[in-house]
Amino acid sequence: MEGEGENPPPPPSSSSTAGRPDGSPPSTPFNPSRTTGIIRRKALIKELAEAYHAECLAYRQELLKLQKRWDEPYIDTKPREDSRKDAARLPKRTKKSR
Repeated sequence: MEGEGENPPPPPSSSSTAGRPDGSPPSTPFNPSRTTGIIRRKALIKELAEAYHAECLAYRQELLKLQKRWDEPYIDTKPREDSRKDAARLPKRTKKSR
């Protein structure tokens, strides 16, 4: 009569969380047909990384040029005569006298 009231231990389940003690899903068996997809994905990632690297290098070159230009002293390209004319320029419209 003692054995009737106790439940037997549950059978091992194949669910994803109960498969391993650390809670990770069980590993899938090796499938050789998946390797071509993995190789393609890896090649695409490598190609993307190369394009990104090339773009970063181009931006770096552009930034260096801008920094060098920023460090150069400012040189006024306008001749002095033109700057005097701007100050003495007459207004386009004259005020009407009443």
